[in-house]
Amino acid sequence: MTVLFADITGSTELFGTVGDSVARRIERAWLDQVTALLPGFAGRLVKTIGDEAMCVFPDADQAVLAASAIQASVTANPPQGHSIELHMGLHAGDVMVEKHDVFGNTVNIAAYLAAVALPQQIAITDSTYAMLSAALKAVTRPIFRTVLKGQTITSTIYQVLWKKENPDLTDSFFSVRQTPLLPGDNGGLLLKYADQLIHLNHQQTRISLGRAVSCDIVIDDRYASREHATVELDGMNFYLLDRSINGTYIAFDHRPEISVLRRDVLLDGGGKISLGRAFQEDPKHVIEFSYDRRSMFRV
Repeated sequence: MTVLFADITGSTELFGTVGDSVARRIERAWLDQVTALLPGFAGRLVKTIGDEAMCVFPDADQAVLAASAIQASVTANPPQGHSIELHMGLHAGDVMVEKHDVFGNTVNIAAYLAAVALPQQIAITDSTYAMLSAALKAVTRPIFRTVLKGQTITSTIYQVLWKKENPDLTDSFFSVRQTPLLPGDNGGLLLKYADQLIHLNHQQTRISLGRAVSCDIVIDDRYASREHATVELDGMNFYLLDRSINGTYIAFDHRPEISVLRRDVLLDGGGKISLGRAFQEDPKHVIEFSYDRRSMFRV
């Protein structure tokens, strides 16, 4: 079975630009376009996750043809007259089926590919490429190397060239030099405070920290701002965004403590977070963070 994920690029900005009501209508319109196209490729919509659609197909050729048709459709007929761009990922392999849903590493890899694909791109794995007919192999090109979750060897990621003409296509050095590895799926982020354990991943991409009761993690300390900071997933990385008065202190494992004030910092590895108080002040409210070694894209 081949799993496809299709997602609207910049959906957060879309909601901010046109408003919730119009953005919802745009989402529904493009999902209607997807649903109408799927039967022609023996595909079905499994579910939607926000503005992302998850579909399945009996083989790789049908999935690639469907993905290309969806891209062409939203380009030629913008939903609600509003131009959008999609980024897509698909992967063929074994899945576990429960009722109408599907699970497993094949699903996780397809979701990862959608996350790293650029606007208007369709990304596929080398194993999926190997299953394609000669005609479809001819309209792909290798663009990245990465180590996929659950694997130890490097895999090549291919781009499907779905447009009939590609005059604006960026030239690639892939075949003539060793390109850097694309960041892999290092897992989600775990945040622990008191009895709370929060998982940040592909499905929950943002949490808030602060004194306000509306925050996901509430810190009862007057040195913590009401809306002190957020932790957010951006691409494949997690960042802490400080928006406070007294700053945020981060003690990374095996590294010196740093302070962050009105800026962002990458949360790589593990460590501890203190809102408003340095660790030398022996803060009573400490948030621990570490990587969840399971896939970030558990769906």
